[in-house]
Amino acid sequence: MSSITPTTRVFYSLGELLDGVEDREPFHASDALSGSRFERVRYRGERAIIKYVSLDDDWIMRATGDLRSRQLRLLSSGLLERLPRSIDHATLAAAPYVSPNGHAGAAILMRDVSPYLIPAGGGVIALETHRRFLDHMAELHATFWGWADDLELLPLPHHYVFLTPAMVAIESARGSTHPVPREVSAGWSRLHELWPKTAATLAELAHDPWPLVQALRTTPATFLHADMKLGNLGEHLDGRSIVLDWDRCGAGPATFDLAWYLAVNCDRLPQSKEESIDVYRWALQRHGVSVDGWWDRQLALALMGAFLMLGWAKTHDPAELAWWDDRLAEGRRQL
Repeated sequence: MSSITPTTRVFYSLGELLDGVEDREPFHASDALSGSRFERVRYRGERAIIKYVSLDDDWIMRATGDLRSRQLRLLSSGLLERLPRSIDHATLAAAPYVSPNGHAGAAILMRDVSPYLIPAGGGVIALETHRRFLDHMAELHATFWGWADDLELLPLPHHYVFLTPAMVAIESARGSTHPVPREVSAGWSRLHELWPKTAATLAELAHDPWPLVQALRTTPATFLHADMKLGNLGEHLDGRSIVLDWDRCGAGPATFDLAWYLAVNCDRLPQSKEESIDVYRWALQRHGVSVDGWWDRQLALALMGAFLMLGWAKTHDPAELAWWDDRLAEGRRQL
């Protein structure tokens, strides 16, 4: 395991950060979907990765209105130093980065933890690994229970509009060639063709997610990672979880992370969604959070929200889509 300290250092300039690295070379991260640029480097004799994020390259930054690099703001705040020991964010340093087109962004230096990440592909992950991820997710949420976002990170409503036809139209208008917006467009088209009633309901919700957001805000909030896909996750030999890409963080309902995890990783989970939900709920209680009075409502709303974000990606599996369609009906009854 790397001997580099996990404490994040924030430099005033990119030049200061780069002064400490050697052997820079371009690097492609196989599971990276945002369009950001990467370099593999050596830092204090250890392998490391630099990720450059800016509006020029990163369609997620554009789609979520990230004009001032919320990830740099998060890292500068020191908030991640409060993470439970069970989670390694792997970030060593960061610095402001200005893109060739003059847009503000960030350069983020991370330890190269690739040997410990969940391998890409379609294989089902180990049950022990899955249950540990859910336990550490619950511990993260319990640690920050009641947290209010004074850093101006990603507002909750933004999550529910950035994977919609509106994003596709904006990216198309600017001539974007990134494959993800095209996949989102094709997925929504298939959804309208194969499940027209469901697609119409989701499209209405995407057009005005405010009732969903208002309903969720009547339930407890915490600090969210917001993208716990397996491509961002790994495990150290000592049992700690690696969690990468803290670019969509903000305040919101704990079950948002749970619902996204179930939706985005559905093909690789070793337990049913119902069993996984139970594992997370028990873990949250074990870490000191009472679920009385809010759990059922928040869960139903968060699952509906996850379907809004990723329903377009589920048209290949009628049984999977039908499960989420039932969650849509349950969530609407909570509005």
